Amino acid sequence: MPKFFKNLFLEKRLFVALSILIGLFILSLIFQHLFILTKVLFYFLLVFLAVDSFLLFFSKGHIYANREVPEKLSNGDQNELEIQVKNHYSFSANITIIDEIPFQFQKRDFKLTSKLKPKQAKAYKYQLRPTERGIYSFGKINIFVQSPIGFISKRYTFNNNYEVAVYPSFLQLRKYMLLAFTNRLFDYGLKKIRRIGHTMEFEQIKDYVQGDDLRTINWKATAKRGQMMVNQYQDEKSQPIYSIIDRGRVMKMPFKELSLLDYAINASLVISNIAIKKQDKAGILTFSNKIENRVVPDRRSNQMNLILESLYKVSTDFVESDFSHLYYDIKRNVKQRGLLMLYTNFETMDGLKRQLPFLQSIAKQHLLVVIFFENTELSSFIQKPAHSAQEIFDQTIAEKFIYEKKLIVNELNKYGIQTILTKPENLTIDTINKYLEIKARGLI
Repeated sequence: MPKFFKNLFLEKRLFVALSILIGLFILSLIFQHLFILTKVLFYFLLVFLAVDSFLLFFSKGHIYANREVPEKLSNGDQNELEIQVKNHYSFSANITIIDEIPFQFQKRDFKLTSKLKPKQAKAYKYQLRPTERGIYSFGKINIFVQSPIGFISKRYTFNNNYEVAVYPSFLQLRKYMLLAFTNRLFDYGLKKIRRIGHTMEFEQIKDYVQGDDLRTINWKATAKRGQMMVNQYQDEKSQPIYSIIDRGRVMKMPFKELSLLDYAINASLVISNIAIKKQDKAGILTFSNKIENRVVPDRRSNQMNLILESLYKVSTDFVESDFSHLYYDIKRNVKQRGLLMLYTNFETMDGLKRQLPFLQSIAKQHLLVVIFFENTELSSFIQKPAHSAQEIFDQTIAEKFIYEKKLIVNELNKYGIQTILTKPENLTIDTINKYLEIKARGLI
């Protein structure tokens, strides 16, 4: 019996019926002929309530539910989940599904409602977008069932407790990998890069055909064969590509609920995968006051798994970053010249000038690309109409900060350091574009 009351819930329809009966009883004090009718209606209500209770609690029917969760979730993306429900009652049931989703989502109003015919099974899909890496714990599935009478509902609880890890955006990785190798990156704003010259990695000597570059004619082979022969070259391969992620306080700023650090982690995963598919060697490291999460550049079969696991484990307390420590580590451990994609953020020229000597020193030995972020909140703010002197002043200051970002780009370019100034949501696209540009121009 305690279990009966524990799972019994009164519905709005019952309270409406009781309210009507109370009103009729009050009116029967004035109009006495209503009293008998009201009593009859009250007994009907009791009968319907008894039938409703029997159908839900004492008949042979029941409800079954199960949650289907992916093995891991993708950070910053919409992940699809599914709840499968089957009605084993002999009548059509109105159901309300309340899933105990992880607290990180802060969704207190999650609810799905539907109607199931007798013996009908149905799958209910919904999406969740995690914004931080780590372990997420799903709780119970609560199903509230009503019969066609609808005075009460019975709660079914399914202990589908489940823990799932949220990894860097592997959905984004799959998307851009497919686009990169079906030549559809241009649909997403990636520019076609004109090749300047050609690389010097020799592939073969072949017969000349119309359209071949005359500068590649091999005169010795031509004289020997008595017909035009040309040298054929291929893109240089096995170049080390390092994704270097700043874990310092400048990367704590959130945009669309995702920190700059996680944007950088997602982009690093994608660019590492594309680099490996392009026959280059991909690696990563992160730094703040010390170097961590190092994966040495390689293109072996399990390299992407190593990078994914390393990026998943990135953690930080967002302390001040030490660029001098980064420079000495690169000088000591990265011997072969390669492409270094440095994800960081500079808000002011003063902030850049403190680190510029170390960036210059790194750029002397490697091709350095400094990637930092536009403040999209400031850009939105200055687009709003100003209605007071204070708002005009605030917008002027905001424009100054936006202009200072452009000065930072010019300052870095002056010392031969490649730059990407991008919106957080465009980071992955702009990073891929820069990598393809560098490869097309033969800079590494």
